[in-house]
Amino acid sequence: MAYTPPGQRRQAILETLARMLEQRHGERITTAELAAEVGVSEAALYRHFSGKARMFEALIEFMEESLFTRIGRILAEESEALKRIHDVMYLVLGFADKNPGMTRILYGDVLTGETKRLRKRVAQIYDRLETQLKQILREAELRGARRMPAADAAALLIGVVEGRLAHFVRSDFQVSPAAGWDKQWELLRGIFAAAEEKAADGFFSRLMR
Repeated sequence: MAYTPPGQRRQAILETLARMLEQRHGERITTAELAAEVGVSEAALYRHFSGKARMFEALIEFMEESLFTRIGRILAEESEALKRIHDVMYLVLGFADKNPGMTRILYGDVLTGETKRLRKRVAQIYDRLETQLKQILREAELRGARRMPAADAAALLIGVVEGRLAHFVRSDFQVSPAAGWDKQWELLRGIFAAAEEKAADGFFSRLMR
């Protein structure tokens, strides 16, 4: 058998797990089944990971690093607040569309029965996304470009993202999370416009008192 460097074997294990999560929707995956799919013994599997929870954690770390590295690029290249928000949300939806197995981790169904730490790690991704959206809106408000309740708007936006990912998983990956996104974004823009108008009216009303 040809020698496989440890780093490549570790990567192969994670890629195989992600593929099995996509293909075996609703089924529990054992380490024995994963080892057989990779083509190694369970003992060899445990030389790279202490258990399945550590494999899930590695996939979560990969998702977090991939998403927020790209979000950093979006923020560096785009300055307009709504365009930033659009691009960040579309990035998450597009990532999920290309990585169905990992989307199940974000959805959380495969973490049932796993350690609480994993569910907290997934929650941290959503929290970071919501904080990033909130920061975009607050920075725009400081520049005088936008005026709306940043916390409420960010909560709404992250709810939309979570809902699209959940629908993707529940449809057995038949309905892309990005399906109809352009029309849905226009609806969200309309909500933003109405919120800004209301905030502006309140602002000017206070000035007239």
